[in-house]
Amino acid sequence: MTVHVLLVEDEAPLREMLCFALSGEAYEVTEAGDAGEGFTRLRERRPDLILLDWMLPGMSGVEFLRRLRREAAWRDIPVIMLTARGEEDDRVQGLEAGADDYLVKPFSTRELKARMAAVLRRTGREQDRETPLSAGGLRLDPVAHKVTVHDGALTLGPTEFRLLHFFMRHPERVFSRAQLLDHVWGRDVYVEERTVDVHIRRLRKALAPHGYDACIQTVRSVGYRFSAPLAPDSH
Repeated sequence: MTVHVLLVEDEAPLREMLCFALSGEAYEVTEAGDAGEGFTRLRERRPDLILLDWMLPGMSGVEFLRRLRREAAWRDIPVIMLTARGEEDDRVQGLEAGADDYLVKPFSTRELKARMAAVLRRTGREQDRETPLSAGGLRLDPVAHKVTVHDGALTLGPTEFRLLHFFMRHPERVFSRAQLLDHVWGRDVYVEERTVDVHIRRLRKALAPHGYDACIQTVRSVGYRFSAPLAPDSH
């Protein structure tokens, strides 16, 4: 699987060096010289990872990142900040804005590749998020944005679809409401944890006529878990 990387960096020599260093390493790099061009490239194609310079002309990398985290379509894209600002307060500010990692210039391409691989592992991007998922007769196709049950279409709202997608990618794992908010809604979306309960109920209601509502299990005092069905049509 080729990882699509968006590189937002205003220094052309550094962009050229990084593109050369990443070529042939299962990475495909799209370049942008400033924040505006970065958002244009984002609209054209969603990347798997963003390498983002702090000191951009016009809009800073930190403000770019804050805007990114406010957008539902982009908020879960992992971001590594590249910057000459190595003070602790600067690193904290970048991480608090939503960066997944922080690399101080000058850095070696070997370290960059190691950081990229670690972030992709940590955020689950090492797996192909476009791969259809199945659990019993339940099937979710992320590309077509479609859910079927025994080949019949199932209608879900966008949040319920993202919830089910996340659950099916992490079966048998318990997630707290706060964790689900982070992963499904995003870090910078300030909604109450009870919002999770509302959408869990909606998801269960949509699955209930087909016998799959029991797959979304409540773990008392902890949160929720998706448990793969054993033959729901035999109930």
